[in-house]
Amino acid sequence: MFETFQIFSFVVLIFSIVIHEFSHGWMAYYLGDSTAKNLGRLTLNPVPHIDPLGSVILPFMLLLTNAGFIIGWAKPVPYNPYNLRDQKNGEMFVALAGPASNLLIAVIFGTAIRILLLQGMSPGSSIIGFFSIIVFYNILLAIFNLVPIPPLDGSKVLFHFLPYSMHNVREVLERHGFLFLLIFIFFGFQLIIPVMLYLFALITGINIF
Repeated sequence: MFETFQIFSFVVLIFSIVIHEFSHGWMAYYLGDSTAKNLGRLTLNPVPHIDPLGSVILPFMLLLTNAGFIIGWAKPVPYNPYNLRDQKNGEMFVALAGPASNLLIAVIFGTAIRILLLQGMSPGSSIIGFFSIIVFYNILLAIFNLVPIPPLDGSKVLFHFLPYSMHNVREVLERHGFLFLLIFIFFGFQLIIPVMLYLFALITGINIF
């Protein structure tokens, strides 16, 4: 059963990432930019979104080594911010669309868990376990991507509200974003775990603190 949950986690991660990236492209298209559509990226077909390292190699290695959780990423969906009708808020809306889609998925399956529990299903049942995996990974993707470090979505939100007088801060973050992100993953990731656990309990009604 553990291996089944691990494989299911891999599948959930891939499709949740694909929905995340699709949502960026959809929002950009809604706001007037057809770049993603023209490049064949405005699709829920996982193939165009697959990043060999982030979508296959890394998750598969974590799966084989029984790491306990699986992380990964897909190729970012491209868009041209100058084509957006809303030049003031457009980039922020496109950035928020990805995490919002993951939170919506978490709420849908979290609500299903609550309904099943109210009907008397055991919290330890397989279906509750599978739905919990969907909720957990989508919360993880949403919260992690809202961290305000480039190239994560949260950086676009930060830059939207950052005064022009602090444009040098944006330059530094963008120039060294990958380094800052690695530092955060190794030394700061634990800071978002309480937020993830709180949201999981809030959405599903299952307290795993």
